[in-house]
Parts: sequence; structure tokens; C-alpha cells
Amino acid sequence: MTQAYDIEVVVFDVLGTMVDQPGGLRAAIRDAVPAADETTLDRLLALWLEHVEHEQRRIEDGERAYADSAALDREAAERVAERTGLTDPAAVRHLATAGQRLDAWEDSRTGLARLARRFPVLGLTHASRATLLRLNAHTGLRWHQALSAEDARAFKPAKEVYQLALDTAGCPPERLLMVAAHAWDLRGAQAVGMRTAYVQRPGGDPPGTADTFDWHTDSLNDLATELTSAA
Repeated sequence: MTQAYDIEVVVFDVLGTMVDQPGGLRAAIRDAVPAADETTLDRLLALWLEHVEHEQRRIEDGERAYADSAALDREAAERVAERTGLTDPAAVRHLATAGQRLDAWEDSRTGLARLARRFPVLGLTHASRATLLRLNAHTGLRWHQALSAEDARAFKPAKEVYQLALDTAGCPPERLLMVAAHAWDLRGAQAVGMRTAYVQRPGGDPPGTADTFDWHTDSLNDLATELTSAA
């Protein structure tokens, strides 16, 4: 078991871990298509998320040139508009920027602040630089530094994205702790030697039976308590 005193820097996934991405996108779709019932909203959200995930895989596999998260979100919003008959260009543009207005989970600000008093804290996210700037302003999340995968022109779990955090921290990978609600993200961090902490979130990707993460917690406040008390 990794001890907290082994950790120098804490790195956080953002989308889904620090902010409610599925809930925020669903709310934005509801605003754009107010006549949609709950089942339709679920289908439209799935359409959005599946498009983004599919295109990220195509980029990872070399089947498509890199496009940042804002571009993929625009494409997803256009697909939602096509499916629902939404034709107002301003409404489609506003929907496409929903990723800038996602709300933080209830414990994100307090947990981050508690950990930031003990460790340097980094955000590491798929969100484009422009999206990340506005998302940080909207949520009030306060990092010592926030890094966009746009700088690596790749998406996690590509090692180039985690390398951004390693280069910024300037310490051995085993002294960085990656915090995420997605087991696939933590596996990517493990592959470059980082320590890992899984935080349970609605809609996240839970660990499998073969996963061996260093910490498993139900909230960021629980993680902050474990790390700061141990340190």
C-alpha cells in the first residue's frame, strides 16, 4: 500500500471526476429540446457521449487527425440537433459549449482545497484549453495548475497525456497520485508508473476485479482525510 508521505503531487481527472459531465450535458440538452421526455433525453445524451468516445478512439487509432474536445462537442451537438429537428443556429452553438458550464460535484471544491493545503494539485483533462478556462471559472475549482490534453494532441489513456503531468511535476512518476472516477483512466496512469486513487461517482467507470488501485474512496473529502491524516 502506497503511503501518503510517498506522494508529492496529486493529479485529478476533471470530466466526470470533479464535475458532473453526464448530468450537465443532459441538462443542456433538456434546455435546447424542452419537449423531449426523459427517455428521449437519455438517448440523446448517449448519442452525444458515444460520438465523442468513438471519435476519440479514431484519433487514438490514427484514423482521424487530432481534434480537440470543443470540436468533438460541436459535432455531438450537431447530431443532437439533427436527431431532434433543432434548427436555431444560436441554440446549437450554445448547446455545443455545454462543457464549459458543467457543475462541480458537491465535494469537489472542499476536497480539492483540503488537498491543496498539503500537496501541489494539478487538473489533467480532455477539455480543450478554452473549455478548461471557462469551466474553471464556472465551477470555482482552484488548481495550482490545470493541464489540457490539447497540449499533447491526444486523449487519455495515451501516455502522452499523462506525460504532461509528469513533466509539469518534475518528480518520479511513483510520487504522483492520479485521482479519477474512471478505472480506464487510472489504468493509463498506472502504465506510466503513477499511483492511483479511485473515487466513486455516478456514471463513472468502476474498477474491475483485476484492478489494484492504491486508494478506493466514496468521496474527495474521504480521500483528503486519508491522505492528509496519513501524511
